[in-house]
Amino acid sequence: MPIHIEVNLRIPRVKVPRKDANGYSINSAEVRFIRDVDVPALPQPGGVLHLETTAGMSLECDVHRADWNEGKDCFVVYCKYSKRSIPPEEYNALLDDPDWKMRPLL
Repeated sequence: MPIHIEVNLRIPRVKVPRKDANGYSINSAEVRFIRDVDVPALPQPGGVLHLETTAGMSLECDVHRADWNEGKDCFVVYCKYSKRSIPPEEYNALLDDPDWKMRPLL
């Protein structure tokens, strides 16, 4: 039976970041990418989670922790992009994907 989780993804700094609606560069250290997904089992810390974008890109992410959130009634799984840098095509696919929501940390 699949488990519904919310993924909270941190990506590395991007060399050429896109601009937000106000014309400022998007600082990846100040945002997280959020998405609801169904997984076959709860990802464990130290494990790897493969996430898809609607453009067909597969993002490999390292799981850091999973916490139960009472208000959302699901586990929030905190992940970090596995590689040291994110290629521009994966970065753009993530930003353009309507399933992924960019959320500022502040």
